[in-house]
Amino acid sequence: MAQIRAFQGIRPVRSKVHLVATRPYYSYKKNVLKAKLEDNPFTFLHIINPEFGAQIRTKPNSTERFLQVKQKFEQFKADNILMTDAQAQLYIYRQSKEGMVVAGFFAGVSVDDYLNGDIKIHEQTLTAREDVFTNYLDVVGFNAEPVLLTYEGQAPIQQILDTYILTRPEYEFTTTDRITHEVWLLSSADSATLCAAFKKVPALYIADGHHRCASSARYTQQLRAKQEAYPDAANYFLGYLVDEKEVQIAAFHRLLKSTNGLDLKGLMAILANEGNIEILQSALLPEKKHDIHIYMGGTWLKFRPNLNFINDQDPIETLDSFILSDLILKPIFGIIDLKTTDQVEFVPGNEPLQKIIDTIDAKKFEVAFLLHPASIADVKKVADAGMNMPPKSTWVEPKLRSGLTIYSLEA
Repeated sequence: MAQIRAFQGIRPVRSKVHLVATRPYYSYKKNVLKAKLEDNPFTFLHIINPEFGAQIRTKPNSTERFLQVKQKFEQFKADNILMTDAQAQLYIYRQSKEGMVVAGFFAGVSVDDYLNGDIKIHEQTLTAREDVFTNYLDVVGFNAEPVLLTYEGQAPIQQILDTYILTRPEYEFTTTDRITHEVWLLSSADSATLCAAFKKVPALYIADGHHRCASSARYTQQLRAKQEAYPDAANYFLGYLVDEKEVQIAAFHRLLKSTNGLDLKGLMAILANEGNIEILQSALLPEKKHDIHIYMGGTWLKFRPNLNFINDQDPIETLDSFILSDLILKPIFGIIDLKTTDQVEFVPGNEPLQKIIDTIDAKKFEVAFLLHPASIADVKKVADAGMNMPPKSTWVEPKLRSGLTIYSLEA
């Protein structure tokens, strides 16, 4: 059973929404971030970077810095850049670009569902990052970047979605990355109907945002440990709920800095003992699960491991990211831990193939390994088994905007 709640969203006024909403700050290169902060006084990035241009700055990730974030947030509200909705409601958000249209719901999502396992995870979180995010929530008191959650589609939920997207949205704007963003406000009655419908959803699955979810849970647990009254809003966190059929998953490819002197012929000889290896006539992404394409020395290879190397009974060992590490990166190149090595760079599957070719041809890296994407079924199998996927196994879309609909933990 999925427990969600309507909330009084804090959101940009209509005339400035295209200026406020932004990609997460960490997705920008430093020079681009600087330019956006200089050129746009309304971007939500100013809230996350409240000391931009200041001569004296506080320590990053400190309580003092987070207090500055809180102050800037309040200033945006006082300046009528952000407004607070008069009633609690749910919100529909649709993101459209070439090859992808995704629509789902912004909602408060139950922390208890996460704690009792009704929200399924497939990624291990780092305690240090949880500590930082938990302190951040304690100081600023809001969620601005939703956790992306998927669910198995339900007809009553889809019916509400289909009805609203035929009407005029509250927001409609297109960003420079050619993505169109639309937001609809649900009535109180439809919000209540939707909350009831989600109670029939057996489980939610985190597609993106494991650390944000874990930190929200820790924040709530800390409030409960004080045994003092606190707002009910803090029992929930901001989520974006999407039918699992609409989520798109791409692979993360691996680029290896050094082959330790192993040449193409030597690599082919080793891989011939592990499966079938053949030369490709042109650049090509893997078309089948368990196909691994390799680019080295101007040559494209396709490697398909022998099936006896794949344990179909283990949801982790059937993943191509695991197979690549287990059969190639560890035994051949000595890459034991992908979290700590400096020999591997990860390239999201939405990047142009030519970019990988140019990187190898420029000898910045010696060899590229291209993977076939995992499916949502693969992700669910891992999550249902209570296991964790290898690092950088999935690149998930949609990528959400910060500051579009903000959830107050203090309401």
